Amino acid sequence: MADLTTKYMGLTLRNPIIVASSGLTDSFEKIKEHDKNNAGAVVLKSLFEEQILLEAEHKLSQAKSNPFLYAENSETLDYLDIHLKDKELSNYLSMIRKIKDELHIPVIASINCVSSMEWTGFAKQIEEAGADAIELNIFILPFNLEHSCTETEEKYYEIVRKVKKEINIPLAVKISPFFSNLGQVIKKIEAEGADSVVLFNRFSRPNIDINAVKVSVAEAFSTPEEMYNTLRWIAIMANRTNMDLAATTGIHNGESVVKQILAGASVVQVASALYKNGHDYITEMIKFVDNWMDSKGFNYVDQFKGRLSQEKSTHPEIFERIQFMKYFSEIK
Repeated sequence: MADLTTKYMGLTLRNPIIVASSGLTDSFEKIKEHDKNNAGAVVLKSLFEEQILLEAEHKLSQAKSNPFLYAENSETLDYLDIHLKDKELSNYLSMIRKIKDELHIPVIASINCVSSMEWTGFAKQIEEAGADAIELNIFILPFNLEHSCTETEEKYYEIVRKVKKEINIPLAVKISPFFSNLGQVIKKIEAEGADSVVLFNRFSRPNIDINAVKVSVAEAFSTPEEMYNTLRWIAIMANRTNMDLAATTGIHNGESVVKQILAGASVVQVASALYKNGHDYITEMIKFVDNWMDSKGFNYVDQFKGRLSQEKSTHPEIFERIQFMKYFSEIK
């Protein structure tokens, strides 16, 4: 039987399969199930900076409509702002403490942030509550056409820089592939002190319902085909960064776990596969990896990690090829 023990950001995991930040990790009871099913670690459902800020604005607009609650230069805004943030954070910290007191699974807290404001202080409190690491889930959609790519990217670096100064636990940064020079962005995130980069974020996507003739939301779950862009960039960046690489989006079975590790990932993060197949599906994924390692004569994960990265591949050009030249030229 193979030893699936994995190192990720200096943490020792019993295997490389992590439950990604999602509704699957928003309560103690759910995380207890993941622990029972031998998940390597969990990333808690994110604290959403944007959501808390919007809720504060909504509460303030309600208060403004009531002269008994709101007056110009009153302390209503400060109260609402502080109260809402304290409530969200307090619940989050309590869950971390309970998990660390009663379970053994490594806990990675998650902050979904769009700025570098109070979140640096929140990160310190999360560390003090006992989290083993923090994952910053950052995506700043460039709606403002007046800002350059460089200005937008600098916001990412500023967030990482400020949070890293506040904490001593490992820091992961989850990003999207939507950069003009993704490899350079990853290297700069490393230079700011991050211990891992998680590839890639998956977002809510708009759709159009042609029957109702209205805007709707596309399918929330990922598909297995979505793993290949992640695979490309894991392979390209393996051995080009000292950070651990975590692969996510489209990881739906044990085979995709093996592929990502062969490309150079230290760990994978899964969510959609567990939504579709149940919490205990993770045990099947672990079993597949174990059996595959035995069949290939691998005793440890590090023996095949990065074996097929771009740097070590006999066909490195495949990871940079964009067009289907050969494929389509052979179709009659």
